[in-house]
Amino acid sequence: MIIRSLAALAIVPIALVPLTPAAPLVAQTPATTATNAAPPAPRVFLIDPQAYVRAKQSSSPPFLAKVKSEAAKAMKAPLLSVTMKPQTPPSGDKHDYLSMAIYWWPDPKNPNGPYISRDGELNPEVKAIPDEDNLTQMIAAVHPLALSYYITGDEAHAARAAELIRTWFLDPATAMNPNLNYAQGIKGVNNGRAAGIIETHNLPFVVDAAGLLAGSKAWTPADDAALHQWFTRFHQWLITAPEAIKEDHEANNHGSWFQEQITPIELYLGLADQARARLALVHTQRIPNQIKPNGDQPLELRRTNSFFYSFYNLQALSTDASVALQLGIDLYKPAKPGDPTILTALEPLLPYDLDHPWPHEQIKDRQNNGACWTLYYVEAHVPGPKYEDALQRFQCNRMAYGYIISYSH
Repeated sequence: MIIRSLAALAIVPIALVPLTPAAPLVAQTPATTATNAAPPAPRVFLIDPQAYVRAKQSSSPPFLAKVKSEAAKAMKAPLLSVTMKPQTPPSGDKHDYLSMAIYWWPDPKNPNGPYISRDGELNPEVKAIPDEDNLTQMIAAVHPLALSYYITGDEAHAARAAELIRTWFLDPATAMNPNLNYAQGIKGVNNGRAAGIIETHNLPFVVDAAGLLAGSKAWTPADDAALHQWFTRFHQWLITAPEAIKEDHEANNHGSWFQEQITPIELYLGLADQARARLALVHTQRIPNQIKPNGDQPLELRRTNSFFYSFYNLQALSTDASVALQLGIDLYKPAKPGDPTILTALEPLLPYDLDHPWPHEQIKDRQNNGACWTLYYVEAHVPGPKYEDALQRFQCNRMAYGYIISYSH
């Protein structure tokens, strides 16, 4: 079933709503300053800002060790840009993001013809275009560095995070154009498609990183305003491009990840009403339509890697839930009596840690990443032995951001 879009509900077009200017930078309290006052909450959107405050105040040795070790590793990350790829997009502009559809292959019956789908089988050709891997690597470095600055006050970490952000988004010589016109193109079929939008689902971590960097001498008001402008333009693409509108309508994990991506961006841009309306639709339509009363997710179970996609969709929905809670919407509760919820879908997955065979098709070795991130969010909202035990059984090695999530309850 297709999820109704915001446009279908005749909500005021987002493009016509005046944008709120970027919030002024708030000076952070360095970790070394003695004070009895709580540190200021950062301007973040994926998780309750007070979770960062509580984490900073806790001074938990395991948490601080993770923060420092992840930041030390991130300091070694190179400066990356979409302009580094050897290929030129159809536009002729290397500033445009480019990638190939990951599960599409040459047709043995027509080697020179259009590529054909082989679900779940990654075509190694996609790795020849580095934009997706470089974007992932950049974000994986930026957030730990910004987190380290907020927690420890380390200006060197803030400076490197700022440099990484400027290189990818702000420097005219290297910045990505704010569109995904050429994401996941299929050879012989199209130059880009809606499914490619999932490749930028981690962009909200950049928005949150900017909030964590507030007050650093390395992250200036001009940087903050320029990043705000980049996301303003990207948001405009997300609400107007045909590919994005199609992705917004997708009823499977792609639609869930679209909401996970756009709602924090809208909150960052001051469009809280639009974000609230989107998340209300997740509550009343997307979750009930995706999840059966017995917890099955049919659109994910039909995939050749059904364990991965069942948890992958729940990871998106539980992230949506973390954002929604800040707007007074609880996606863990049924929208109306009898409706299934995220917890309904999680229940039938819990027995199948890696020691217990998955009863559905899964052509690749199982990974626990999606399971762990889902469980971090759920355990924070619904604490108790069931989910604590599941975190142990799924061998979840909590990263620094996982600790932040745990401080959100």
